[in-house]
Amino acid sequence: MSAAVIDGKAVAARLRARVAQEAAALKARHGIIPGLATVLVGDDPASAIYVGAKNKAAHEVGFRPLDMRHSASLTEDALLEQVAALNADPAIHGILVQMPLPQSIDPACIIAAIDPAKDVDGLTPMNIGRLAIGETDSRRGLIACTPSGALMLIKDAVSGPLAGKDAVVLGRSNQVGKPMAQLLLQENCTVTVAHSKTRDLSALCRGADILVVAIGRAEMVRGPWIKPGAVVIDVGVNRKTLPDGKTKLVGDVAYAEAAEVAGAITPVPGGVGPMTIACLMRNTLIAAFMQAGLPQPEI
Repeated sequence: MSAAVIDGKAVAARLRARVAQEAAALKARHGIIPGLATVLVGDDPASAIYVGAKNKAAHEVGFRPLDMRHSASLTEDALLEQVAALNADPAIHGILVQMPLPQSIDPACIIAAIDPAKDVDGLTPMNIGRLAIGETDSRRGLIACTPSGALMLIKDAVSGPLAGKDAVVLGRSNQVGKPMAQLLLQENCTVTVAHSKTRDLSALCRGADILVVAIGRAEMVRGPWIKPGAVVIDVGVNRKTLPDGKTKLVGDVAYAEAAEVAGAITPVPGGVGPMTIACLMRNTLIAAFMQAGLPQPEI
């Protein structure tokens, strides 16, 4: 394989170390400990693992995590009441409601109820809107964690400015695709957003200097889809069943094929995933500074 492996674990570890340092300084100088509330509704095993990892990371960087778990029978009204209480709690600086929610609860309604200043997932209409019009200054809005982390990995892999690069974002979700496109536009890339209905998708991808894949289909992007030397960011996480009946995690990119062509590529696992949690810690720290009216740390 010729591509350089983009080590998300290493980049995330450096970011989390900076967050821990700033959190310690915030506590020492102002007596403020960032509080992160995670809310899990239902018994989805993957969600429980994700929430556990987020709370563990919060402990490690010196935050005060609040782990709130409910059965799938929790009503939408009850969840809205809990969000309102967390919005009003000065000890809580960040609120994360883990998705997916039970079918009886409208996720858009819950996300919209979160105070934008505490929206450490960066998914409220206010924060998404601020990103869309270019207001990415942390004093005015919080940026979705996964695309924010992906951009950090891209910058780590590309020598020099991103301006003028041709970027393709494969996927148009509110969580990843749309904010990723906005972030790349703000870096002065020429950005195309593609999806499952895009015609001649492979040819479009072959023109990308930067290819971000978040389509949710295991190993959909093959080696011939990659431009030689391109930076490939694989956001997908899929469980693939092997011939012997065992399973393994794979991305949306056929890694071995793509690595023969790309200049740099993220593995799955160990690429974007660690950055998502590290950026959640960063957002929580920024939210704590923002709510205290303090100048933002350079992290």
